Order: sequence, then C-alpha cells, then structure tokens
Amino acid sequence: MADSLEDLEKRRAVIQAEVVQLGDMRAGSITDTRGRCGNPHCHCHQPGDPGHGPYPRLTRKQGGKTVTETLSSSGALAKAQREVAEYHRFRQLGGQLLAVNEEICRLRPVEEPAASAGEKKRPKSSVKRSPAK
Repeated sequence: MADSLEDLEKRRAVIQAEVVQLGDMRAGSITDTRGRCGNPHCHCHQPGDPGHGPYPRLTRKQGGKTVTETLSSSGALAKAQREVAEYHRFRQLGGQLLAVNEEICRLRPVEEPAASAGEKKRPKSSVKRSPAK
C-alpha cells in the first residue's frame, strides 16, 4: 500500500534531521599511488621492485580541474576518509529526500485559486487619441 501524505511528510522530516546532523564533508576519492624516483641507483629502479609508496591521495574536481592532495600522515588519511564518507552519506540522503519530495508533490492535491466575489476585471488599455491639429 502506498504511503499517505502524512507518512511521507514525517519521513521527509526524519531525512532532513539526518542532514542537519552531518559533519565535515568533502567530495573526492582516496587512492593509493606508487612511483619511481629520479635517482637511477635507487631500489625502485630494480627489476621487480614495486617502487616507492603507496602514498594515499585525495583527488577531487575544483573549478572544472582535477586537484590531487597527498595525505602525508595516517591522521590526515583518517580525517579525509571520514570527510569523504560524510559526503557519500550526504549524497545518499539527498537522493532519498528528493524521492520523498517527488512523491509528496505527486500526492498533494491541486489547490485552485479562489475567485473572490469583489474581484475586478482588468481594465482594457485605452487608445490614446492624437491631439487635434
């Protein structure tokens, strides 16, 4: 059975309350990268060596460009993971909120504007006469 308008409004209020409780967030994804340095005598240039790393990085779009931030410590990594997880939660709640609002809009009855008895008709625009010559 479909939810009533009242039930949907309650569900919307619950979702809105969850959105208000969200903490710090930022968009992006966290990946590990490996690499080789410029020193040809380093171990990373030996056959079969995986190279330096892994180095965790946060990558995101900013102003239409990809921005990468190296997360230099385990504390910075943990903080970024929390913030990205909060952003994913925000996106999930936003989708739920939109779905509930669409259903509310579909179920809410149309309210026709009431025509008042004393309502005047709009006056017709007058035709200006040119002054007599």
